[in-house]
Amino acid sequence: MSKPVIIFDLDGTLVDTAPDLMASLNHTIEAEGLQPAGYDDMTHLVGQGAKMMIQRAFTLRERSLDETTLARLLDRFIAHYRAGMPGKSKPYPGLVAALDRLRGAGCTLAVCTNKLEGLARPLLEGLGLSGYFAAVTGGDSFSMRKPDAGHILGTLQRAGKPGEPALMIGDSINDILAAKNAGIASIAVPFGYSDVDVRSLGADRIIEHFDELTLELVEGLIAENLARRIFRAL
Repeated sequence: MSKPVIIFDLDGTLVDTAPDLMASLNHTIEAEGLQPAGYDDMTHLVGQGAKMMIQRAFTLRERSLDETTLARLLDRFIAHYRAGMPGKSKPYPGLVAALDRLRGAGCTLAVCTNKLEGLARPLLEGLGLSGYFAAVTGGDSFSMRKPDAGHILGTLQRAGKPGEPALMIGDSINDILAAKNAGIASIAVPFGYSDVDVRSLGADRIIEHFDELTLELVEGLIAENLARRIFRAL
């Protein structure tokens, strides 16, 4: 079997971006007189990109939001967030060692996030992580985004590995559903921003720490997923 492609979500999976996302969101909605959102709201707000964060914040405060205002607020969010990068955001414990381990074993690494690609790339660059990834795709990279399978398939194409054995790692239902829709294996992490217990997401495996992310685990899950697909096809 070819060495696998390992695809990572970004916010809540690779990097803890909560402090900067919330700071930029509150800076944005302040312009419309909304009360700031708190960290208790984080899991409800994050997961579908900045535009959805703003929409959900307005819904949370029971305020209507028209498209013209949303477009203006999205520009305000992007400007504030980009200006502060990388801010207080930081990779999760054990991540860099895991990336070194997997790349050293011959794996191809990629990022598939619903964050805007124009925000994902400078964040990874600012944290010194961009060199690990053969492809970085965002919520605006294609005409679809997670949980649509096309987002993962497009990421594999950009990484130069279409049709290769692959696995998705993420913290939310969008990540795990995207993997299922694309027919690939998945791993969930519990330290991100899911608004439900990650055990309910249906991932093939849950890891508590990146120390657990080994080539043997990845290849084993990919083999199990392939066996299930073959069995279902019989």
